[in-house]
Amino acid sequence: MIDPSKPDLEESVNVTEAHERVLRGAAAASRENKLTENGAEPVSMWVMALCFIPMLAAGWTLGNAGTLFSYKDTLKSGYVRVIPADDEAGGAPPGPALDIYMKKGAKIYSKCSGCHGPDGKGDGNAYPSLAGSKWVLGETEVFAMVVLNGLTGPTSSGKTYGVMPAQGAGMSGEDLAALMTYVRNNFGNSSGDVVTKQMGAAALEISQARAKAGAPVTADELTADHKKNLPGDPLEASLPIDPVTLEPVAAP
Repeated sequence: MIDPSKPDLEESVNVTEAHERVLRGAAAASRENKLTENGAEPVSMWVMALCFIPMLAAGWTLGNAGTLFSYKDTLKSGYVRVIPADDEAGGAPPGPALDIYMKKGAKIYSKCSGCHGPDGKGDGNAYPSLAGSKWVLGETEVFAMVVLNGLTGPTSSGKTYGVMPAQGAGMSGEDLAALMTYVRNNFGNSSGDVVTKQMGAAALEISQARAKAGAPVTADELTADHKKNLPGDPLEASLPIDPVTLEPVAAP
């Protein structure tokens, strides 16, 4: 019989067992609350501490953004920037003429390496080798005309590789001289001489005065009109020159 004064309990209920069940359920719920799925665990305190440090640094940087990168606040008082004169801009010391011309020529040759290869040996099929070439190592005017105007027909070996396009567009006499000096003393070639910028400038004038200006040269034209060295005074290969002006300088 149910006692109206005790609505939650019946006479059949064992109060002690009911309390034990409640306690076991509470303990189980407490354990389950402590178990979390992978990736959902609470962030540990040391991770939060590590994150706090860069956040603190970022806040300090932003807070000082107005002055942190300001010349006014970071440069030493009285500092004056020294701007070098034009002839000192390169900063490189004088050196032997052959070395300086070749260093400059190596940069220009990078445009030629796509066909003749980094080693200057071509592919033996579409592009000829520059190593040991009679036109490369022979009279400098012949080589200059090929570079400036391109070539059609047989090469110095008698083999025809197709039409070489002209390379003279935008090229100065100085560039041409450096390129020729580099090729004549690289890839196994060793002429030992320097094609000067004055010789390069003369080559440009000779090229522009050709009867077939703008057209590729041929072996016949090279033999008939250009089988000679470019005009200009020779330059001793070991003579010190300025790397910017390419002019001789006094020995230190």
